[in-house]
Amino acid sequence: MAENDEQRGEKCVRTEKELPVLFGDFTSKESWDHFFATRGAGDFSEWYADWPQLRTLLRNRLSFPPSAPPPEELTILVPACGNSRLSEHLYDDGFRNIINVDFSREVISAMMRRNLRDRPEMRWRVMDMTDLQLSNGTFEAIIDKGGLDALMEPDIDPRLGTIYLSEAKRLLKAGGKYICLTLAESHVVGLLFRKFRFGWKVSLHAVAQEPSSGTTEQRAFLFVAEKYLLTVISQISFMDEYSVQSHGNQVRELFEALERENTVRAEYSNGTDTCYSLKDLKQGVQGNIGVLVPGRGINLFLGETGVSRFFYSCLLLDAHPLARPFSDQYRVLFIHSMQMFQRLLASNVRPWVLAVGQSAARLLIVALDANHNVSPIEIVNDIFRFIEQLAPRDDIKKVKVKVTHADEGYKQQKIVSKVTSTLSGPIAIDDVIYFNPPGDIPNTHDKSKDIIFRRLRFGRTEAFAQSEALLSTQVQNKKVPAASETLKRMVESQPSDSQASTGDTNVDHKYLRSGHDKGKISGLLLFSIHSKRTTSSGRLVKTVIIGLGAGLLPMCMRNYVPTLKIEVVESDPVVLNVAKEYFGFEEDDCLKVHITDAMKFVKERAEGHNSSKIDVLIIDMDSSDSSSGLICPEAEFVEEPFLLAAKDSLSDKGLFILMFATCYPGVRAAAYSKLQTVFSSNLFIMHVDKGFSELIFALKKDSPVIGEEELAQACEALRRSLEHNKGEWVKRALDDSKKIEPLRKS
Repeated sequence: MAENDEQRGEKCVRTEKELPVLFGDFTSKESWDHFFATRGAGDFSEWYADWPQLRTLLRNRLSFPPSAPPPEELTILVPACGNSRLSEHLYDDGFRNIINVDFSREVISAMMRRNLRDRPEMRWRVMDMTDLQLSNGTFEAIIDKGGLDALMEPDIDPRLGTIYLSEAKRLLKAGGKYICLTLAESHVVGLLFRKFRFGWKVSLHAVAQEPSSGTTEQRAFLFVAEKYLLTVISQISFMDEYSVQSHGNQVRELFEALERENTVRAEYSNGTDTCYSLKDLKQGVQGNIGVLVPGRGINLFLGETGVSRFFYSCLLLDAHPLARPFSDQYRVLFIHSMQMFQRLLASNVRPWVLAVGQSAARLLIVALDANHNVSPIEIVNDIFRFIEQLAPRDDIKKVKVKVTHADEGYKQQKIVSKVTSTLSGPIAIDDVIYFNPPGDIPNTHDKSKDIIFRRLRFGRTEAFAQSEALLSTQVQNKKVPAASETLKRMVESQPSDSQASTGDTNVDHKYLRSGHDKGKISGLLLFSIHSKRTTSSGRLVKTVIIGLGAGLLPMCMRNYVPTLKIEVVESDPVVLNVAKEYFGFEEDDCLKVHITDAMKFVKERAEGHNSSKIDVLIIDMDSSDSSSGLICPEAEFVEEPFLLAAKDSLSDKGLFILMFATCYPGVRAAAYSKLQTVFSSNLFIMHVDKGFSELIFALKKDSPVIGEEELAQACEALRRSLEHNKGEWVKRALDDSKKIEPLRKS
């Protein structure tokens, strides 16, 4: 560089005294506006490292394959850009397609004025890094210089970092890289490791320690995550030319965290099915892909760095011959649900049933998740060059590729409402009529009448439908008291007035469609019988449910088990409003909602007095991030710190219920191991949804140990206690209770 910043009359922030923390917190827009407004036009701030320390590291990380765009066309996003010179250095080094965003209008205006003449192609936007109004799959790289660290200050809402990383992952193209300059504090590294497991190649690099204008004396690190195939989990590589001992506690603690994470990744990778690329198949690893081989099924992924916008998880099926001719030689079916796709992978039968239904000699099933949130035409255009190469026969031009989309099994759909939440992202409420509705719906003697379900769907999750409520126009108020002495006043064969009006329709809070929701109630009753929990003294059973959704489970539990005092923990107030407005959810003296962080809530109960302890703790939420390898719950809820806090939050006879689902054997085994470490002896399992998901039941007390014989006795005691209750739900509860069995040691 011709002259340094001081010679140009520019001033760099060098001391912590000048940081805006004096005026507020790091996530306050007003604090940053005030900070930047008080700086001179030539002032700038460099956190952690200057350009000479970063140039080689960044250029090497931004080197893409020959088929990728040249550096001047490489799309780069710099979130929370502030008044750093990082973007200017990148631009001057040949990277011209850069978008800088910051929520401070003051700094964006100043940076635009500064760069308008010398760097005319550089773009600047006023935008919150946790709510980036940019299209999916549009960037080859995101370079974050301290932005995540600022969001992850210990006293700030921990959800902000999670929301931001979800946004960053959404915006990257196939093969795109999230590059984060960080001090690698334990809570930041923990989040990065969890959020970039399945589907990412991760490396960690130490930034050279040289005299810097930055504000910290701690060592800085470059965390790099490359977007890859969803089903792949790899070890994290660490690249540092120095020994751990030479860097003191900071680096030693990072290495220890890295070793723990790589141990987790090794456990998770056990049993993971091989997933082939198009290149693998062309090389014949599964035989001649141009020839139909009846009964052949192949897990594969499509997409290529620098070529496609997205990667796609796929399943290729060559169908067995049918009695009638196939309608098509080759058909491509898009499924807009990663959860449904994983169910197919976990089953030996379902994929072939689907193939027969499609009447195609070769069926390619393509899974789309929340990251593929673009128009169907854009998806087809992005993937077509790959799918046509999988057509049977040598001359693929003679084979017509028929593209269709799964109709999700319904014959009619009506969008009721769409809302957007800062925390949960897009939320949709729709009413649907299924071709083949469930057979356990009460009072449906007239088969000519359509049965309508109201669904709640979150755009950021992989779940097909988070909640499904039965809509009804019939109101039943009849009550039948329970006859059990042990469960006196604990159950009712029919709920009290449980029809909540929502416009012209009513939500039926007597009915739960999902098998795991029914199982939670069955398990609660069974273990209440075994522990001889009684409410004859009038004390209500303190029950906490983590995750509200549409509020169907707590409403049904309140109606059928009136002696529960239910508290629901929900992080998003928008979700509560949706549950009330569209699903008839109501709070009362025995059903309250807390809008707060679940981890914080459970930890406070664990550290509180005995009077605040929980009798029943239920984790009832899906994972918002497929890279964790979990469909439910969020990864943090099967980690030892939370499980220990959960156990400590329980009363002496407390019961812990966890909804759990994954299609990865290694992830399941690791979760079982942690549960067994914390809860020791009395762990039980119930398989639901045809074995795809499961309910875990854990008792706080390790003794006496409950075996199969004791469970059978408890089932019989439950039957006797409910024998005078004739409600259909009682029969289901008794049947489900018999499915609960001890969780075997892994």
